[in-house]
Amino acid sequence: MPAYDVDALADGRTAPRDVLRRVFGFPAFRGLQEAAIDRVMAGGDALVLMPTGGGKSLCYQVPALCRPGTAIIVSPLIALMDDQVAALRQLGIAAGALHSEVEPDAARTVAGDLDAGRLDLLYMSPERLLMAGTLDRLTRQRIALIAIDEAHCVSAWGHEFRPEYRGLARLAERFPGVPRIALTATADPRTRVDILHALGMDDAEMFTASFHRSNLHVAAQAKDGEAKQLLAFLNRHKGQAGIVYCGSRVKTERTALRVRADGFTALPFHAGLSAMEKRVALTRFRSGEPVIMVATIAFGMGIDRPDVRFVVHLDMPDSPEAFYQQIGRAGRDGDRADTLLLYGGEDIARARHWLAQSSAPEAQQRVMRERLEAMISLTETTACRTASLLACFGEALPGACGHCDACTSPVALFDGTVAAQKVLSAIYRTGQRFGALHIISVLRGQETPMILKHGHQELSTYGIGSDRPPGFWRGVIRQLIARGALRTESGEYATLSLVPDQARPILRNETTLMLRDEPEPLRAAAPRNRDRSPASVTGDRVPAAGDEGLFDVLRQWRSTEAKAQSVPPYVIFHDSVLREICVSRPGNLDELGEIKGVGASKLLRYGAAVLEVTRRHVA
Repeated sequence: MPAYDVDALADGRTAPRDVLRRVFGFPAFRGLQEAAIDRVMAGGDALVLMPTGGGKSLCYQVPALCRPGTAIIVSPLIALMDDQVAALRQLGIAAGALHSEVEPDAARTVAGDLDAGRLDLLYMSPERLLMAGTLDRLTRQRIALIAIDEAHCVSAWGHEFRPEYRGLARLAERFPGVPRIALTATADPRTRVDILHALGMDDAEMFTASFHRSNLHVAAQAKDGEAKQLLAFLNRHKGQAGIVYCGSRVKTERTALRVRADGFTALPFHAGLSAMEKRVALTRFRSGEPVIMVATIAFGMGIDRPDVRFVVHLDMPDSPEAFYQQIGRAGRDGDRADTLLLYGGEDIARARHWLAQSSAPEAQQRVMRERLEAMISLTETTACRTASLLACFGEALPGACGHCDACTSPVALFDGTVAAQKVLSAIYRTGQRFGALHIISVLRGQETPMILKHGHQELSTYGIGSDRPPGFWRGVIRQLIARGALRTESGEYATLSLVPDQARPILRNETTLMLRDEPEPLRAAAPRNRDRSPASVTGDRVPAAGDEGLFDVLRQWRSTEAKAQSVPPYVIFHDSVLREICVSRPGNLDELGEIKGVGASKLLRYGAAVLEVTRRHVA
């Protein structure tokens, strides 16, 4: 039973389960949602850790409608706030946002509604909330709860630390007795402790759901012609929306041009674009178009679009937390989504180099180093990649996931000790002054101008690897870099050198080195099931034969309605709702209202139109 008195709920509000069904159109809570809501309803603080798409928002939206007063939602991104407000208004909920891009007239309207007690939820950035005038204004209102979304931003150990979030610790003093709920999809055990301490929520109850998302296919490939690999992947996802992450603005622009030249609709997005350019790109992405966003990490956090079908990384993220956050933007609707990480030895070496140049305190550098090495291990693992990723969050998967590349296309191992010794010896005997291409040429016995110039054809290591193709030696070098036995030095060109403590045991036969057997370049596994409906992952029902026509008609109706209201199509109905309509063919409003995701407000607003579209199509 709930720890709060349902009969004592003020202002005629109803119990959480009733709100869930009547307003949001869901028959029951999932996972830990109800327990977290009960905690907030009873006036306690909570830290909620759930994967993207796991239903975190309901953990504060439902109690916001049950507790008297206005709920304050702290959010880091304008796009996220606008999407949330648009979705809530579709449900008939009085929601508003105050941020730097709200027009003055609209801001005055929101402020007036707040003063009059007409707002159920108010979204604000931490900077706006912590302004003296804002805090003074809010202390005169009845506050239902305070939700801190993307709470990992408050932690110095988090991958997206924002110093302004630290000021949120003051909220406990300014609003005594008001429950606070912090929420995030990415926080390892160290970050979770820091979140609670930084927010002054040491007495909060922690609700940790499984981070395993069975609809995500996670894959990683060593780079072997990056442009060719990207094109092969995109060709399997034509007509779908996705994100391609790049490590720099220049690479973002260059990749977007190349992808467009290959016939795809692609838009660049990075911090160097003007506010107008970013707004136009974001609007197109939110519109439901099958557009590919080629972006730096400046794009993504808070993206609510549910039908992102893929995420590609052309450069390695610096931590498993950042990687999981970014791939988590795919498949929020529960349908299968594919992710691909392309990585190389130079990426690994560059990441280590930049970390070594960091001016961060030693303690922070140590944590950053641990996370980078965990990310490198994740790229090179031959075990279940999903299980390896979840282990970074302290979660043990009972068995292999069955939906990552290591499970669907296992990679064999071989005793690479001798091959590694050949590489290390060649690098040492050439003076540790050359890059990978030259070392491979020496191993394969090629007579290049550089080899002849330096007399390397006379070395004992010349030609000892002629029985193997260049790709094999590239793989050995990359894996030695990943294992820390080699480092690259930046200069006029990148050079390879030995890391004595790691290389010496290999050269002396004091250790056996098992390496990935990559005689041929790996390619991303083709989807095992081309059916992109929820049933391919979740087991939900899908349109029967002949219903795809109705599905397309309903999508067209939704698109027209969304354009008329200037809102993203997915805030009206998710694809999963439209598919359920195709299956159940509701004949009246009562039957339509039984479909998950159709609440009272949407039934009143769209019910007649949906029934008419369905009737006409069937007729």
